[in-house]
Amino acid sequence: MTEIEIGGLEDGDRPAWQELFRGYNAFYGREWPEERYEQAWHRFRQDDRIHALVARLEGKAVGLTHFMFHPSTTGGDVCYLQDLFTDAELRGRGVARALIAAVAEVARNQGCERVYWHTREDNATARRLYDKVAENRGFIQYVVPLTPG
Repeated sequence: MTEIEIGGLEDGDRPAWQELFRGYNAFYGREWPEERYEQAWHRFRQDDRIHALVARLEGKAVGLTHFMFHPSTTGGDVCYLQDLFTDAELRGRGVARALIAAVAEVARNQGCERVYWHTREDNATARRLYDKVAENRGFIQYVVPLTPG
């Protein structure tokens, strides 16, 4: 397999990024209108409060991750890896692992103490990787929705 390259979003990534992000949202049962993707693209391109990296193979984005930094009440700053998705045909080939490692490196350079994320309990494919690269500390997530969708 060609070497996986990880980097920030570039103008030419837009179509592949949107296809990947649409796949991510579909996996979690969400359907977004076009303007939400437009808004998200601009926020990620600003790269100030929320950040994005893509994995590229032969110049095409084949995986994405979105993340942010925030303070913690029990220690130094932490990094929340909010979204992670790879092209279904490339799963198991190191794309997600490379994206997680890249986020960890960015977080380490920002002085963060840890990177964390959530996934659904039944996401067995992803959890096989996550169990190898991170600790499952057994937390359960609760959500109070404040707005629709």
